[in-house]
Amino acid sequence: MRCLIVDDSPGFLAAARRLLEREGVTVAGVARGGAEAIRSVTELRPDVVLVDINLGGESGLDLVGRLARTEAGGSSQIIVISTHEEEDYRDVIAEGPAVGFLPKAVLSARAIHGLLGTVG
Repeated sequence: MRCLIVDDSPGFLAAARRLLEREGVTVAGVARGGAEAIRSVTELRPDVVLVDINLGGESGLDLVGRLARTEAGGSSQIIVISTHEEEDYRDVIAEGPAVGFLPKAVLSARAIHGLLGTVG
């Protein structure tokens, strides 16, 4: 599985990359904002894109919609991640193109595979 992580926190990006790579996920790249994420998805064509709900001054949920409308992003599975509770965003996530939500606290290769219904 090739993954792109989109988050505005350099510390989280580094920690998530280490964790997922240690668990066998290839982190093809990281992005800190929307424009960088769209470029990265187009160039890297990851299988999975993890997008934080809050990207500083940007909405990760808006970015999910923009990514899904690109050719490369439309072929990637998009998962929303956050430190916020899923209940706060459940309806918005369900209505959007993301396949689901993972709390950052439980982010792992196993959690990603479980959400996607794949074996890892």
